[in-house]
Amino acid sequence: MNALAAKSFVYDHAVADCGSLWTPIGAVRAMLRCSGALWLEAARALVVADLHLEKGSSYAARGQMLPPYDTRETLKRLAAEVEALAPVTVILLGDTFHDRKSEARLADDDAERLRDLARGRTLVWVIGNHDADGPRALPGEVAAELDLLGLTLRHEPRAGPQPGEVSGHLHPAARVKATRGTVRRRCFVTDAERMILPAFGAYAGGLNVRDKAFDGLFVRPPLAGALGNGRVHAVGWRSLAGD
Repeated sequence: MNALAAKSFVYDHAVADCGSLWTPIGAVRAMLRCSGALWLEAARALVVADLHLEKGSSYAARGQMLPPYDTRETLKRLAAEVEALAPVTVILLGDTFHDRKSEARLADDDAERLRDLARGRTLVWVIGNHDADGPRALPGEVAAELDLLGLTLRHEPRAGPQPGEVSGHLHPAARVKATRGTVRRRCFVTDAERMILPAFGAYAGGLNVRDKAFDGLFVRPPLAGALGNGRVHAVGWRSLAGD
């Protein structure tokens, strides 16, 4: 954290009835969903990052066998969020596919689930480092980044302060200190000016928010929105442990 991080700051957050966490990103009120999705109510936009679809089949091709159900499970959870919120826009914030051949390995049912996301709404594929070509045979708009409600949505966070930026890529995870040890959870991380989303994919990993990769990204000690069972927990910087 830079010198500004020493200043105290009270985060304006509130727990919703569903267990999600309301918090600002600049002037925009955002809901951090228990699933790891971000809900921008003013635009009725649902944002998810780092699905890494077909990661299991990618590993299998290299001889590391994983249960081949990650894509189905990830899309099932995404469909549940769409059903619950009825968004007019769904934004896939990069690394939707694990590699450039993932789309060709999709099962027919899973490809149809992705087509369903574009029916009756706008589907935006923001490209990431794993899927820089975007989709080839699936519907939706492709963008390097997207401006929405005064926010800039992109896959990879840019260095230094970036007010209004919403990104993924780093797969943030919180290691939370507790009386009997620590617990590790995927998390949102924000300083109320920018937001980094957790990875939504079933097989996507997590990087501790105290890792050096996060240095210099926040102007104050950030708040972690740790994903719990049916609730997003607001965790202050001092309660977060390193690996």
